[in-house]
Amino acid sequence: MRSHDLVIVGAGSGNAVVDERFAHLDVAVIDEGPFGGTCLNRGCIPSKMLVHVADLADGIRDAGRFGVRARLDGVDWPAVRERVFGRLDREAAEGDEARRYDPNIHVLKGHARFTGERTLLVTTGAGTGAGAGTVTLRGEQVVLATGSRPAVPPPVQESGLPYETSDTVMRLERPPHHLAVLGGGYIAAELAHVFHAAGSRITLIEQEDTLLSAQDESIATAYTTIAADRYDVRTGTALTRVEGEPGRLRLVLDDGTTVEADTLLVAVGRTPNSDRIDAARAGIDLHDDGRVVVDAFQRTTAPGVFALGDVCTPFPLKHVANREARVVAHNLLHPGDPVRTSHEAVPAGVFTRPQIAQAGRTEQQCRQEGLDYAVSVRRFRDTAYGWALEDGTGFCKVLADRRTGLLLGAHLMGPQAATLIQPLVVAMSCGITAGDLARTPLWIHPAPTEALSTALLDLDLDPGADPGGRPERPS
Repeated sequence: MRSHDLVIVGAGSGNAVVDERFAHLDVAVIDEGPFGGTCLNRGCIPSKMLVHVADLADGIRDAGRFGVRARLDGVDWPAVRERVFGRLDREAAEGDEARRYDPNIHVLKGHARFTGERTLLVTTGAGTGAGAGTVTLRGEQVVLATGSRPAVPPPVQESGLPYETSDTVMRLERPPHHLAVLGGGYIAAELAHVFHAAGSRITLIEQEDTLLSAQDESIATAYTTIAADRYDVRTGTALTRVEGEPGRLRLVLDDGTTVEADTLLVAVGRTPNSDRIDAARAGIDLHDDGRVVVDAFQRTTAPGVFALGDVCTPFPLKHVANREARVVAHNLLHPGDPVRTSHEAVPAGVFTRPQIAQAGRTEQQCRQEGLDYAVSVRRFRDTAYGWALEDGTGFCKVLADRRTGLLLGAHLMGPQAATLIQPLVVAMSCGITAGDLARTPLWIHPAPTEALSTALLDLDLDPGADPGGRPERPS
């Protein structure tokens, strides 16, 4: 049995735990896939590189609205795919190679399972073409960062017919003629945008009554209307079975309708990979949904074992995993002075068309919690820069505590929403009131941020609750 000071299972955000501060430790990093995890290889980064191409293509198609005569000759999908994955595959390989040059780090390619307290059996060689073998190792401390994988519902699995997930669909040799997308969340919305811009016909199938149902109700309703003008949208219905043959699929829905497509993309959610590590043998408890139980310091129920990222977090987002990795790194090095992870005001973006961003509570959550809140909506078309953009659908919605003026939630839909929301995230994270945020800094005119500042000013707060605007200091 090999012994190490630290064993990290997962080379996505788990790989970010170790830096020069760990040079005095003997570290093992285990992963059966390429370095960089889901985000680099099959998630956030390739999808956003493809989304940018889709935005460019759609921008050319829409240029006539601005008096610009332009023509799109098509999207060269093989060239686009090579540009994206030619770079990302190289980045993953270089990350692996760089770790192997670290004298104190031992890289193991394989699948790890616990056999006891901080003891793991690693099956190597599987799926690599090399002969399979096993290695047993133990860590004085262990970090779990095994991520998650696409969930696949029984009707798809039981059909025996081919399907794609976000792990595979971005590497297709060519865009499908007709892509049926099962699911209506952010992955479904982003990839529908990508393949529609590349020339595919899109059908979205979602069992909820709206697409993006986890978003604020105003966003979900507005986006569903926009998507229905662009795609074949089937909401309020579920898949019962898949029939046909490869390349000629027939999806039977529970409302009696069918969808015929050459390709099926399954995007109904993700499953934590905790079921693949024999967590119980290590004394690691799981939530009912499969996530590893951690405390505010990212410690599991097993002494000396930490967890981070999709395998444990309620917010399966790369920026959350990176923050948790920094917390774990500190707590490994400074056990007597641990720091906590904060999941307050977690921002998230949906890189579809139009772009969407959110942070904090939705209005439906405010109602469910019985909060006394004020709400304000300002449309981009009511600002001068909105005129420049010819934007007729985008808006900013803010929610604030009526008594204190503190922001409870923010929801944006429109160009660059994921960037525009950041001042509101800062305010929520730092306890800045709506009045102070609206009146203390100057907001550039004309700019899309004016929709944010005016929405803040329009909030109907209790008199005197949040006058905002600090007086100028005497010179």
